[in-house]
Amino acid sequence: MPRSLPDNGLIRTALVTGGHPFQVPALYSVFRCIDGIDFYPQALEDFASDPEVARQYDVVVFYNMHKLAPGDELAWPYKRVFETLGQLGQSRQGILVLHHALLAFPAWPTWSQLTGNQTSLSTYHMGQTIPVHIEDREHPITAGLDDWTMVDETYVMPDADPARGNHILLTTTHQPSTRTLAWTRAFGKSRVFCWQSGHDHRTFDHPAYRQVMGNALRWLATR
Repeated sequence: MPRSLPDNGLIRTALVTGGHPFQVPALYSVFRCIDGIDFYPQALEDFASDPEVARQYDVVVFYNMHKLAPGDELAWPYKRVFETLGQLGQSRQGILVLHHALLAFPAWPTWSQLTGNQTSLSTYHMGQTIPVHIEDREHPITAGLDDWTMVDETYVMPDADPARGNHILLTTTHQPSTRTLAWTRAFGKSRVFCWQSGHDHRTFDHPAYRQVMGNALRWLATR
């Protein structure tokens, strides 16, 4: 990766993965279909290797599920990059925590502060048909959308609590599943979007999922 990312007017987006398998072509296709972004897929180890480059992204999408906290001996190289999250002055780097990344770093309190939720999972359920309800139709991330139904993996975990500064955007009445599917919050100077959905091609290919992703990237980058 070059020392400087091109300033071409596109939303420079890092897609950070690792610690969990996923359908690579299906996920990449979501980002390739969104106009106005330039996305850079990379393992967490590569993202953390050059903090100067990491700071140049407009948005960082975390889709990883590492279990070690950045302060742990084996994960120490990550610490330099994570210390900059939410602290980038006027650049206001946006952060998207997607699907199993909500469960990353379970022993690290800072990750819970970033997501505004507990990084604990009771159980999960594959291939669920989920009705998705829009709680805030005025927010830029949900603009132009109606409620929809899609097939995805569900998590049974604590709901995001508005009392912790979370603004709930998407919910579901499906059981078994956590009720809160998506929410926004602030972390330092950064906008944050947390989204529980996103397991495989059945979700990634859904038009509403792709529209939310595009809206979210633009909102996170303040475009």
